[in-house]
Amino acid sequence: MAASSEKYDIVIVGAGPVGLLLSVCLARWGYKIKNIDNREVPTLTGRADGIQPRSLHLLRNMDLKRPIMAHQPAKVYEVAFWDPQSGGNGIHRTGNWAACPKFIDARYPFTTLLHQGLIERVFIDDLHKNGADVQRPWTITGFNNDGQDKTYPIEVNLKHMRTDEKEIVRAKYLFSGEGARSFIRDQLGVKIRHKDPISHVWGVMDGVVRTDFPDVKMKCTIHSDHGSIMIIPRENNMVRLYIQIASSTDKDFDPRKQATPEDVQASAKKILQPYYIEWDMVEWYSVYPIGQGIAENYTIDHRVFLGGDCCHTHSPKAGQGMNTAFHDALNLAWKIHHVEAGFANRSILQSYESERKHIAEELLDFDAKYAALFSQRVPSAGEVGAASEDNIDGAANEFVKVFKSSQEFTSGYGIFYGPNEFNWSSDHSAQSHLFNPKGNTVRVGRIMPPANVTRVVDANEVQLEQEIPLNGSFRIFLFAGSPSQTQRAVADFATNLQKKKSFYSTFAREDIASVSYHERHNPHSYFFSICTTFASPRDRIDISKMLPPILARYSDHVYADDVWDPKVPDAKAAAHAKLGLDADKGGVVVVRPDGHVGCVVTLVAGSGTVDALNDYFGAFVSKPIGNGKPQAQL
Repeated sequence: MAASSEKYDIVIVGAGPVGLLLSVCLARWGYKIKNIDNREVPTLTGRADGIQPRSLHLLRNMDLKRPIMAHQPAKVYEVAFWDPQSGGNGIHRTGNWAACPKFIDARYPFTTLLHQGLIERVFIDDLHKNGADVQRPWTITGFNNDGQDKTYPIEVNLKHMRTDEKEIVRAKYLFSGEGARSFIRDQLGVKIRHKDPISHVWGVMDGVVRTDFPDVKMKCTIHSDHGSIMIIPRENNMVRLYIQIASSTDKDFDPRKQATPEDVQASAKKILQPYYIEWDMVEWYSVYPIGQGIAENYTIDHRVFLGGDCCHTHSPKAGQGMNTAFHDALNLAWKIHHVEAGFANRSILQSYESERKHIAEELLDFDAKYAALFSQRVPSAGEVGAASEDNIDGAANEFVKVFKSSQEFTSGYGIFYGPNEFNWSSDHSAQSHLFNPKGNTVRVGRIMPPANVTRVVDANEVQLEQEIPLNGSFRIFLFAGSPSQTQRAVADFATNLQKKKSFYSTFAREDIASVSYHERHNPHSYFFSICTTFASPRDRIDISKMLPPILARYSDHVYADDVWDPKVPDAKAAAHAKLGLDADKGGVVVVRPDGHVGCVVTLVAGSGTVDALNDYFGAFVSKPIGNGKPQAQL
């Protein structure tokens, strides 16, 4: 066998959404990656097409939203529901409601529709800017975690699809983003467990149509006497049609059943009666079987990982596949980064599977509910209206409850990570009465609520949660309350940050003396960024007088909480209020690199606040901090 040559931090197999986003993150953070794909060229047409509100929020944080929106995708603000009329008179509209209702506090309350290939190209361009590219057409033929090289323990065998050229490389990590037919998953012996024995065969068609159907530019779920269909608007005047061709509940079910484009078009014409539809062109058409399956494991040895469609399969109805893949990639990326950068113990890699598999389980449970939600009966206009309200009382019926939970999940804002070393709870090893201050409404494990504030240095109104880009850092949001009441607490917070054994000082940059004056986000540490927000008008904030030097160094991240918010119309400091923090006393919110809240701590005079944070970070960092000891390695 040929000798191993190149060494990589990670080999990523597959250049779909999950593999590309993982590659983008790690390439940006300076890692040597090898991303291969067995296709000659990136996706040209079809496949996944829906970016949900939370995913667009994430892409904005990565500065990738603008190039994606440059392709002028369709935007779905409302979903229309159509059902049969009595007497066999075709279909009629029975309901409309928001794709992302008002009770979800979303920056972008719409679904973005754009074919997967255009999204992939944005990621590929970003990879190229950071010195990495996708190698095509290459495939993986074998791998072995042989441990012969302790730093690069995995041997990976690769082959060029056309020339049969072979290459052997070594890597610290191997990742499968290969999709449902994953070679790596099969070689690991990881089984797919099917949650629902019922499977379906779907047809999907992208094309340009002429029609008098009034809601063709909206997402539509249509039930008729001739079958059901889903309509999704797309870029460039295209429309996507999903139609169920066969189900395992059929007497003569054939999982390999096929249907021609003409068959699907004929079915659509019947379903849409009394409206007509004709096709000017068909860009993409596919028939594929779908079942609800989930991988038993996402990793075996915390060196070889699985993500995306090779971990979970489900129906395309709710547009969750690509979005779930994005969050798989991000979750793993920052954890690998923290281990390899020497910040965290290797044991944190266990949380990739526990966090992301739980979300996939919820997705499959949701998928089953979603499929049945509107087939049971047509909701009344009153129920539809109630479901869109911000506040629903305890008397709400089951439809309203299911609708709300479903919409939160499909938007991506329902992603919730349970208690672990990152997500503080009363069972966390860090114990202090200052955690989870009374009155705060921040939900640990979910993303931080959006809030607009005024940046002090330039008077710009900005989105607070977007001010620190996705750079692998924990975000320390110091809500400094009223300056007259928190002056001592803020000063003590700064003093204790600078103590030798604090979490902040322990992981200070080695080149701190030569850091550029213009470094905004990480002047002291690569692992922490600090934002300070006062519950005060901007013109009353003097950074040099009100903040100690260590906090004033983040002058571009000092804000005035003086922007009105309709969610809390009577609040004098809306950002504080949306998190349930006292506008006078403030508090500290720690947000993980992926935007999910890790803990909330009371801001007090003395060392208590930083002591609590030392204990929190001490649960997973690689060095002893505060009075703690380093945790055991995997």
